[in-house]
Amino acid sequence: MTAVPLQPPRRLIEFTLDGEAVRVPEGATILDACRAAGKDVPTLCQGDTLTPKNACRVCVVEVEGARTLAPACSRRAEPGMAVRTDTERARHSRKVVLELLASSVDLSTTPRAEEWIKEYEAKPERFGAEAARMNEAPKVDNDRYVRDYDKCILCYKCVDACGEQWQNTFAIAVAGRGFDARIAAEQDAALPDSACVYCGNCIEVCPTGALSFKSEFDLRAAGEWDEERQAETTTVCAYCGVGCNLTLHVQDNEIVKVTSPHDNPVTHGNLCIKGRFGYQHVQNRD
Repeated sequence: MTAVPLQPPRRLIEFTLDGEAVRVPEGATILDACRAAGKDVPTLCQGDTLTPKNACRVCVVEVEGARTLAPACSRRAEPGMAVRTDTERARHSRKVVLELLASSVDLSTTPRAEEWIKEYEAKPERFGAEAARMNEAPKVDNDRYVRDYDKCILCYKCVDACGEQWQNTFAIAVAGRGFDARIAAEQDAALPDSACVYCGNCIEVCPTGALSFKSEFDLRAAGEWDEERQAETTTVCAYCGVGCNLTLHVQDNEIVKVTSPHDNPVTHGNLCIKGRFGYQHVQNRD
């Protein structure tokens, strides 16, 4: 029997979170501590399978002695530090960030965005109808997934998933600067003409619905997408012997999309083109 190496235990460190002493494993972030303590700190660009990018700045908290607000998703907890998550300064910063995002980006398919806008009393409309927007039609250039950059907040999670953190395909990157910045394939080519291998791992990490399954996009356009009617079943991919776990999302007895558990030690949420998109034979009625 082959011995499985175990990670050495991490020592616990103690610090103050909103006036209460908390203990977390060494290396944990402030956001990890907040979630363990049941505190709801909003975040958009943080992902549990990617290195934090500090892009959205919605999760900022106040650290005693620090000149600026700290992003909770990447700031490591330190012994003896004092963190406050619900100060007027932190709430005002989150409010402005939400206003800026909602005034320039379509957040209609971003989970909890509407809830946070109400909670922080954000008023995106105060920037007026002239707020800079992409105003770009969804890119439907293949039959697997759709790119709707009007919903993109430039969190870079898709770039990281396609690049060195997971897929190492490097099919997409940030193009342009300032208000013209956007995610694009090389030379702004259509997806079928790019290096994309259609693994769909970028869809898995997209927090706003800027990237979505073609099946989901079509159902939403028809007004038929309903997650409350969907059942999720996790199974093992049968295409090869790696043993990837698939979570099938089924609505009205039809598979509408496929994801993978992020805590699975084989996939960590990632799949190949067959695992994520090769499910049509299961429901072929002909």
